[in-house]
Amino acid sequence: MTNPPLHDGARARAEIAAGLARQFAETAVERDRLGGTPKRERDALRASGLLRLTIPADLGGHGAGWAELLAIVRQFARVDSSVAHVFGFHHLLLATTRLFGQPAQWRHWLEQTARHDWFWGNALNPLDTRTEAQPTAEGFSFSGQKSFCSGALDSDRLLVSAFEKGSGRLVIAVVPTAREGIRVLEDWDNIGQRQTDSGSAEFDRLQVAHDEVLADPGPLSSPHACLRPLMAQLILVNVYIGLAEGALDQACQFTLQQSRVWPASLATQANQDPYTLLHYGEFQAGLEAARLLGDRAAVLLDAALARGLDLAPQERGEVALAVASAKVVATRAGLDLTSRMFEVTGARATTAGLRLDRFWRNLRVHSLHDPLDYKLRELGDWALNGTVPSPSFYS
Repeated sequence: MTNPPLHDGARARAEIAAGLARQFAETAVERDRLGGTPKRERDALRASGLLRLTIPADLGGHGAGWAELLAIVRQFARVDSSVAHVFGFHHLLLATTRLFGQPAQWRHWLEQTARHDWFWGNALNPLDTRTEAQPTAEGFSFSGQKSFCSGALDSDRLLVSAFEKGSGRLVIAVVPTAREGIRVLEDWDNIGQRQTDSGSAEFDRLQVAHDEVLADPGPLSSPHACLRPLMAQLILVNVYIGLAEGALDQACQFTLQQSRVWPASLATQANQDPYTLLHYGEFQAGLEAARLLGDRAAVLLDAALARGLDLAPQERGEVALAVASAKVVATRAGLDLTSRMFEVTGARATTAGLRLDRFWRNLRVHSLHDPLDYKLRELGDWALNGTVPSPSFYS
Protein backbone atom coordinates (compact mmCIF):
# COMPACT_ATOMS: atom_id res chain seq x y z
CA MET A 1 0.00 0.00 0.00
CA THR A 2 1.47 3.34 -1.07
CA ASN A 3 1.04 6.21 1.36
CA PRO A 4 -0.64 9.29 -0.16
CA PRO A 5 1.55 12.36 -0.79
CA LEU A 6 1.73 14.84 2.06
CA HIS A 7 0.08 18.24 1.72
CA ASP A 8 1.92 21.32 2.95
CA GLY A 9 0.57 21.22 6.52
CA ALA A 10 1.31 17.53 6.97
CA ARG A 11 4.75 17.96 5.41
CA ALA A 12 5.59 20.75 7.85
CA ARG A 13 4.42 18.63 10.78
CA ALA A 14 6.47 15.68 9.52
CA GLU A 15 9.56 17.89 9.49
CA ILE A 16 8.85 19.01 13.05
CA ALA A 17 8.46 15.38 14.13
CA ALA A 18 11.71 14.41 12.40
CA GLY A 19 13.53 17.19 14.24
CA LEU A 20 12.10 16.07 17.56
CA ALA A 21 13.10 12.47 16.85
CA ARG A 22 16.68 13.55 16.24
CA GLN A 23 16.61 15.47 19.53
CA PHE A 24 15.17 12.51 21.44
CA ALA A 25 17.80 10.18 19.98
CA GLU A 26 20.65 12.24 21.44
CA THR A 27 19.75 11.29 25.02
CA ALA A 28 17.67 8.13 24.59
CA VAL A 29 20.35 5.70 25.79
CA GLU A 30 21.15 7.65 28.96
CA ARG A 31 17.47 8.26 29.74
CA ASP A 32 16.77 4.55 29.39
CA ARG A 33 19.37 3.99 32.11
CA LEU A 34 17.98 6.69 34.38
CA GLY A 35 14.25 6.08 34.01
CA GLY A 36 11.95 8.72 35.46
CA THR A 37 10.04 11.47 33.69
CA PRO A 38 11.31 12.74 30.31
CA LYS A 39 10.45 16.31 31.26
CA ARG A 40 12.60 18.01 28.61
CA GLU A 41 11.15 15.82 25.87
CA ARG A 42 7.57 16.32 27.04
CA ASP A 43 8.10 20.09 27.06
CA ALA A 44 9.55 19.88 23.55
CA LEU A 45 6.33 18.18 22.45
CA ARG A 46 4.33 20.94 24.10
CA ALA A 47 6.33 23.60 22.27
CA SER A 48 6.12 21.77 18.93
CA GLY A 49 2.37 22.10 18.56
CA LEU A 50 2.05 18.36 17.92
CA LEU A 51 -0.10 17.88 21.01
CA ARG A 52 -2.78 19.66 18.93
CA LEU A 53 -2.32 17.29 15.99
CA THR A 54 -5.71 15.54 16.02
CA ILE A 55 -7.73 18.42 17.51
CA PRO A 56 -10.19 19.84 14.94
CA ALA A 57 -9.02 22.99 13.15
CA ASP A 58 -12.01 25.01 14.34
CA LEU A 59 -10.88 24.36 17.93
CA GLY A 60 -7.31 25.48 17.30
CA GLY A 61 -5.78 22.15 16.27
CA HIS A 62 -4.35 20.75 13.05
CA GLY A 63 -7.29 18.47 12.25
CA ALA A 64 -5.00 15.57 11.29
CA GLY A 65 -6.23 12.01 10.86
CA TRP A 66 -5.02 8.96 12.69
CA ALA A 67 -2.84 7.72 9.85
CA GLU A 68 -0.71 10.86 10.21
CA LEU A 69 -0.64 10.54 14.00
CA LEU A 70 0.41 6.90 13.88
CA ALA A 71 3.21 7.65 11.40
CA ILE A 72 4.64 10.11 13.93
CA VAL A 73 4.22 7.63 16.80
CA ARG A 74 6.18 5.10 14.72
CA GLN A 75 8.89 7.67 13.97
CA PHE A 76 9.33 8.56 17.63
CA ALA A 77 9.38 4.88 18.64
CA ARG A 78 12.40 4.23 16.44
CA VAL A 79 14.49 6.25 18.89
CA ASP A 80 12.35 6.56 22.04
CA SER A 81 9.36 4.27 22.51
CA SER A 82 8.50 5.77 25.90
CA VAL A 83 7.90 9.21 24.42
CA ALA A 84 6.10 7.60 21.47
CA HIS A 85 3.79 5.81 23.89
CA VAL A 86 2.77 8.85 25.96
CA PHE A 87 2.43 11.01 22.83
CA GLY A 88 0.13 8.49 21.17
CA PHE A 89 -1.90 7.99 24.32
CA HIS A 90 -2.31 11.75 24.75
CA HIS A 91 -4.22 11.72 21.47
CA LEU A 92 -6.10 8.56 22.47
CA LEU A 93 -7.36 10.34 25.58
CA LEU A 94 -8.49 13.32 23.52
CA ALA A 95 -10.32 10.93 21.20
CA THR A 96 -11.92 9.22 24.21
CA THR A 97 -13.65 12.44 25.22
CA ARG A 98 -15.16 12.71 21.73
CA LEU A 99 -16.25 9.08 21.58
CA PHE A 100 -17.71 8.87 25.11
CA GLY A 101 -18.82 12.43 25.86
CA GLN A 102 -20.97 15.27 24.56
CA PRO A 103 -19.68 18.11 22.32
CA ALA A 104 -20.39 20.61 25.11
CA GLN A 105 -17.76 18.76 27.14
CA TRP A 106 -15.10 17.79 24.66
CA ARG A 107 -15.12 20.95 22.56
CA HIS A 108 -14.15 22.99 25.61
CA TRP A 109 -11.44 20.55 26.69
CA LEU A 110 -9.95 20.29 23.21
CA GLU A 111 -10.02 24.03 22.67
CA GLN A 112 -8.22 24.63 25.97
CA THR A 113 -5.72 21.86 25.15
CA ALA A 114 -4.88 23.56 21.85
CA ARG A 115 -4.64 26.97 23.48
CA HIS A 116 -2.45 25.94 26.42
CA ASP A 117 -0.69 22.87 24.96
CA TRP A 118 -1.99 20.65 27.71
CA PHE A 119 -0.49 17.17 27.98
CA TRP A 120 -3.05 14.49 28.91
CA GLY A 121 -2.26 11.54 31.18
CA ASN A 122 -3.99 8.22 31.77
CA ALA A 123 -5.47 6.85 35.00
CA LEU A 124 -8.27 4.90 33.36
CA ASN A 125 -7.27 1.20 33.53
CA PRO A 126 -10.71 -0.42 34.10
CA LEU A 127 -9.02 -3.74 34.87
CA ASP A 128 -7.89 -2.22 38.18
CA THR A 129 -11.07 -2.13 40.28
CA ARG A 130 -9.61 -0.63 43.45
CA THR A 131 -11.03 2.89 42.93
CA GLU A 132 -14.60 3.49 44.13
CA ALA A 133 -16.93 6.31 43.08
CA GLN A 134 -19.28 7.54 45.81
CA PRO A 135 -22.22 9.56 44.43
CA THR A 136 -22.54 13.10 45.77
CA ALA A 137 -24.91 15.99 45.13
CA GLU A 138 -22.37 17.55 42.71
CA GLY A 139 -21.19 14.33 41.06
CA PHE A 140 -18.86 11.75 42.59
CA SER A 141 -16.10 11.35 45.15
CA PHE A 142 -13.32 9.00 43.97
CA SER A 143 -11.17 7.11 46.48
CA GLY A 144 -8.71 4.27 45.93
CA GLN A 145 -5.70 3.29 43.85
CA LYS A 146 -5.05 2.89 40.14
CA SER A 147 -2.13 1.14 38.43
CA PHE A 148 -0.48 1.59 35.02
CA CYS A 149 -1.12 5.34 34.87
CA SER A 150 1.03 6.06 31.82
CA GLY A 151 1.96 9.69 31.34
CA ALA A 152 0.14 10.83 34.50
CA LEU A 153 3.23 12.53 35.93
CA ASP A 154 3.78 15.97 34.35
CA SER A 155 0.30 15.89 32.82
CA ASP A 156 -2.21 18.74 32.79
CA ARG A 157 -5.40 16.71 32.46
CA LEU A 158 -6.11 13.18 33.61
CA LEU A 159 -8.61 10.61 32.38
CA VAL A 160 -9.73 8.67 35.46
CA SER A 161 -12.14 5.83 36.19
CA ALA A 162 -13.81 4.26 39.20
CA PHE A 163 -16.65 1.85 39.91
CA GLU A 164 -19.79 3.36 41.40
CA LYS A 165 -20.57 2.16 44.89
CA GLY A 166 -23.65 -0.01 44.90
CA SER A 167 -24.31 -0.33 41.16
CA GLY A 168 -20.79 -1.27 40.10
CA ARG A 169 -21.15 0.99 37.05
CA LEU A 170 -17.90 2.18 35.47
CA VAL A 171 -17.54 5.95 35.82
CA ILE A 172 -15.05 7.72 33.51
CA ALA A 173 -14.16 11.37 33.97
CA VAL A 174 -11.73 14.13 32.97
CA VAL A 175 -10.12 16.15 35.76
CA PRO A 176 -7.14 18.51 36.24
CA THR A 177 -4.12 16.51 37.39
CA ALA A 178 -3.32 19.16 40.00
CA ARG A 179 -6.73 18.88 41.71
CA GLU A 180 -6.76 18.16 45.42
CA GLY A 181 -7.30 14.48 46.09
CA ILE A 182 -4.93 13.19 43.37
CA ARG A 183 -1.49 11.83 44.16
CA VAL A 184 0.54 10.50 41.23
CA LEU A 185 3.35 8.28 42.49
CA GLU A 186 6.86 7.96 41.03
CA ASP A 187 6.93 4.18 41.39
CA TRP A 188 7.46 2.94 37.82
CA ASP A 189 10.71 0.93 37.64
CA ASN A 190 10.29 -1.82 35.03
CA ILE A 191 12.83 -3.35 32.68
CA GLY A 192 11.35 -1.56 29.67
CA GLN A 193 9.39 1.56 28.70
CA ARG A 194 11.32 3.17 31.50
CA GLN A 195 10.13 6.73 30.88
CA THR A 196 6.39 6.24 30.42
CA ASP A 197 5.76 6.87 34.13
CA SER A 198 3.30 3.97 34.06
CA GLY A 199 3.21 3.68 37.82
CA SER A 200 0.29 4.23 40.14
CA ALA A 201 -2.01 6.97 41.39
CA GLU A 202 -3.99 7.39 44.58
CA PHE A 203 -7.31 9.17 44.96
CA ASP A 204 -8.46 10.50 48.31
CA ARG A 205 -12.01 11.87 48.12
CA LEU A 206 -11.33 13.36 44.69
CA GLN A 207 -14.31 15.53 43.78
CA VAL A 208 -15.62 14.93 40.27
CA ALA A 209 -18.42 17.11 38.90
CA HIS A 210 -21.31 15.76 36.83
CA ASP A 211 -20.16 17.67 33.74
CA GLU A 212 -16.69 16.04 33.98
CA VAL A 213 -18.15 12.53 33.63
CA LEU A 214 -18.16 10.89 30.18
CA ALA A 215 -21.53 9.18 30.44
CA ASP A 216 -23.32 10.22 27.25
CA PRO A 217 -23.03 8.34 24.93
CA GLY A 218 -20.53 6.34 27.00
CA PRO A 219 -18.01 3.61 26.12
CA LEU A 220 -20.21 0.80 24.69
CA SER A 221 -23.04 2.85 23.25
CA SER A 222 -22.36 2.29 19.53
CA PRO A 223 -19.88 0.70 17.09
CA HIS A 224 -18.40 4.19 16.75
CA ALA A 225 -17.69 4.50 20.49
CA CYS A 226 -16.28 0.95 20.43
CA LEU A 227 -13.48 2.08 18.13
CA ARG A 228 -11.65 3.40 21.19
CA PRO A 229 -9.85 0.15 22.16
CA LEU A 230 -8.87 -0.38 18.51
CA MET A 231 -7.25 3.05 18.50
CA ALA A 232 -5.25 2.08 21.59
CA GLN A 233 -4.20 -1.20 19.99
CA LEU A 234 -3.08 0.52 16.82
CA ILE A 235 -0.94 2.99 18.75
CA LEU A 236 0.87 0.01 20.25
CA VAL A 237 1.22 -1.64 16.83
CA ASN A 238 3.08 1.41 15.61
CA VAL A 239 5.21 1.57 18.75
CA TYR A 240 6.23 -2.03 18.03
CA ILE A 241 6.96 -1.33 14.37
CA GLY A 242 8.99 1.73 15.30
CA LEU A 243 10.96 -0.26 17.86
CA ALA A 244 11.74 -2.92 15.26
CA GLU A 245 12.79 -0.27 12.73
CA GLY A 246 15.05 1.35 15.30
CA ALA A 247 16.60 -1.97 16.23
CA LEU A 248 17.21 -2.85 12.58
CA ASP A 249 18.86 0.51 11.96
CA GLN A 250 21.16 0.09 14.99
CA ALA A 251 22.01 -3.48 13.99
CA CYS A 252 22.87 -2.42 10.44
CA GLN A 253 25.15 0.33 11.66
CA PHE A 254 26.95 -2.04 14.02
CA THR A 255 27.35 -4.78 11.40
CA LEU A 256 28.69 -2.36 8.80
CA GLN A 257 31.03 -0.52 11.14
CA GLN A 258 32.17 -2.93 13.85
CA SER A 259 31.22 -6.57 13.31
CA ARG A 260 33.96 -9.03 12.45
CA VAL A 261 33.54 -11.86 9.99
CA TRP A 262 33.56 -15.34 11.53
CA PRO A 263 36.80 -17.22 10.73
CA ALA A 264 34.96 -20.12 9.07
CA SER A 265 33.14 -17.83 6.68
CA LEU A 266 34.21 -17.64 3.05
CA ALA A 267 33.37 -13.92 3.09
CA THR A 268 36.00 -11.32 3.84
CA GLN A 269 33.58 -8.82 5.42
CA ALA A 270 30.75 -9.28 7.92
CA ASN A 271 28.26 -7.60 5.62
CA GLN A 272 28.88 -10.25 2.94
CA ASP A 273 28.56 -13.32 5.14
CA PRO A 274 25.72 -15.48 3.72
CA TYR A 275 24.20 -16.27 7.11
CA THR A 276 24.29 -12.64 8.16
CA LEU A 277 22.49 -11.72 4.95
CA LEU A 278 19.96 -14.50 5.57
CA HIS A 279 19.10 -13.12 9.00
CA TYR A 280 18.77 -9.58 7.68
CA GLY A 281 16.49 -10.90 4.96
CA GLU A 282 14.25 -12.50 7.57
CA PHE A 283 14.18 -9.27 9.56
CA GLN A 284 13.27 -7.25 6.49
CA ALA A 285 10.46 -9.60 5.42
CA GLY A 286 8.85 -9.63 8.86
CA LEU A 287 9.14 -5.89 9.31
CA GLU A 288 7.73 -5.11 5.88
CA ALA A 289 4.71 -7.32 6.56
CA ALA A 290 4.10 -5.49 9.85
CA ARG A 291 4.37 -2.10 8.13
CA LEU A 292 1.88 -2.98 5.42
CA LEU A 293 -0.64 -4.39 7.87
CA GLY A 294 -0.23 -1.43 10.21
CA ASP A 295 -0.72 1.07 7.39
CA ARG A 296 -3.79 -0.78 6.12
CA ALA A 297 -5.34 -0.80 9.59
CA ALA A 298 -4.72 2.94 9.95
CA VAL A 299 -6.52 3.68 6.68
CA LEU A 300 -9.48 1.55 7.76
CA LEU A 301 -9.58 3.24 11.17
CA ASP A 302 -9.71 6.73 9.64
CA ALA A 303 -12.51 5.61 7.33
CA ALA A 304 -14.45 4.13 10.26
CA LEU A 305 -14.04 7.30 12.32
CA ALA A 306 -15.34 9.35 9.41
CA ARG A 307 -18.52 7.22 9.38
CA GLY A 308 -19.39 8.43 12.87
CA LEU A 309 -22.64 7.06 14.28
CA ASP A 310 -23.44 5.52 10.88
CA LEU A 311 -20.69 2.95 11.42
CA ALA A 312 -22.19 -0.56 11.33
CA PRO A 313 -21.14 -3.39 13.68
CA GLN A 314 -19.76 -5.40 10.75
CA GLU A 315 -17.63 -2.44 9.65
CA ARG A 316 -16.29 -2.01 13.16
CA GLY A 317 -15.52 -5.73 13.21
CA GLU A 318 -13.52 -5.45 10.00
CA VAL A 319 -11.35 -2.75 11.56
CA ALA A 320 -10.88 -4.97 14.61
CA LEU A 321 -9.69 -7.84 12.41
CA ALA A 322 -7.23 -5.58 10.59
CA VAL A 323 -5.86 -4.26 13.88
CA ALA A 324 -5.57 -7.78 15.32
CA SER A 325 -3.65 -8.99 12.26
CA ALA A 326 -1.28 -6.03 12.48
CA LYS A 327 -0.84 -6.57 16.23
CA VAL A 328 0.08 -10.23 15.85
CA VAL A 329 2.57 -9.70 13.04
CA ALA A 330 4.14 -6.55 14.56
CA THR A 331 4.59 -8.25 17.94
CA ARG A 332 6.11 -11.43 16.55
CA ALA A 333 8.32 -9.71 13.99
CA GLY A 334 9.42 -7.13 16.55
CA LEU A 335 10.29 -9.61 19.28
CA ASP A 336 12.14 -11.79 16.77
CA LEU A 337 14.17 -8.91 15.38
CA THR A 338 14.98 -7.22 18.69
CA SER A 339 16.20 -10.47 20.27
CA ARG A 340 18.01 -11.93 17.24
CA MET A 341 19.71 -8.69 16.22
CA PHE A 342 22.67 -9.80 18.34
CA GLU A 343 23.20 -12.78 16.02
CA VAL A 344 24.21 -10.34 13.28
CA THR A 345 26.12 -7.91 15.49
CA GLY A 346 28.13 -10.23 17.72
CA ALA A 347 29.24 -10.35 21.32
CA ARG A 348 30.62 -6.80 21.40
CA ALA A 349 27.14 -5.45 20.71
CA THR A 350 26.09 -6.65 24.18
CA THR A 351 28.27 -3.96 25.81
CA ALA A 352 26.07 -2.51 28.56
CA GLY A 353 26.76 1.09 27.61
CA LEU A 354 25.15 0.63 24.18
CA ARG A 355 21.90 -0.61 25.73
CA LEU A 356 20.90 -2.24 22.47
CA ASP A 357 18.79 -4.60 24.54
CA ARG A 358 16.41 -1.69 25.22
CA PHE A 359 14.52 -2.40 22.00
CA TRP A 360 13.65 -5.92 23.15
CA ARG A 361 12.99 -4.82 26.75
CA ASN A 362 10.63 -2.08 25.63
CA LEU A 363 8.70 -4.32 23.25
CA ARG A 364 8.55 -7.23 25.68
CA VAL A 365 7.12 -5.10 28.51
CA HIS A 366 4.54 -3.52 26.25
CA SER A 367 3.39 -6.70 24.53
CA LEU A 368 2.58 -8.42 27.83
CA HIS A 369 -0.21 -5.96 28.59
CA ASP A 370 -2.48 -7.49 25.96
CA PRO A 371 -2.14 -11.27 25.47
CA LEU A 372 -1.56 -12.13 21.82
CA ASP A 373 -3.42 -15.41 22.24
CA TYR A 374 -6.75 -13.58 22.41
CA LYS A 375 -6.05 -11.70 19.19
CA LEU A 376 -5.24 -14.99 17.51
CA ARG A 377 -8.47 -16.52 18.85
CA GLU A 378 -10.44 -13.64 17.29
CA LEU A 379 -8.68 -14.13 13.97
CA GLY A 380 -9.26 -17.88 14.13
CA ASP A 381 -12.95 -17.42 14.85
CA TRP A 382 -13.18 -15.19 11.78
CA ALA A 383 -11.21 -17.57 9.55
CA LEU A 384 -13.15 -20.66 10.61
CA ASN A 385 -16.62 -19.38 11.49
CA GLY A 386 -16.87 -15.97 9.82
CA THR A 387 -17.45 -14.30 13.21
CA VAL A 388 -16.22 -10.75 13.63
CA PRO A 389 -14.85 -9.76 17.07
CA SER A 390 -17.41 -8.61 19.61
CA PRO A 391 -16.64 -5.15 20.99
CA SER A 392 -15.72 -4.69 24.63
CA PHE A 393 -13.99 -2.02 26.65
CA TYR A 394 -10.69 -3.88 26.22
CA SER A 395 -10.60 -4.95 22.56
